Amino acid sequence: MNERRGDDLAKRTKGFALRVIRLYGSLPKTTTAQVIGKQMLRSGTSLGAHYREAMRARSTKEFISKIEGGLQELEETVYWFELLTEGNIIPEIRLSELMSEANELTAILVASVRTAKKRL
Repeated sequence: MNERRGDDLAKRTKGFALRVIRLYGSLPKTTTAQVIGKQMLRSGTSLGAHYREAMRARSTKEFISKIEGGLQELEETVYWFELLTEGNIIPEIRLSELMSEANELTAILVASVRTAKKRL
């Protein structure tokens, strides 16, 4: 992977995690919001960790595995976002930018996995 692109993606995944952290801190203190929020916090911050692990992968197969793990966490995060909005815990408009970033990151990571699989 291009080093500059990798640095940019590392920054984006960390930025995504920081935004998820701030969102969690602003959630209502109800039991429901906090339970869903903790799940969102865990999965939303895991993406960046998976990405960093992938950048240190010892093989293409390990790279693919780490990126796919990050994709699973990202998909889970989107699920928690949906529950927060559809459960009327927070307004959908408040999550629109985060959802957009999640979709963009998903597209980038899926393309990375496809490229890596072609190398095998």
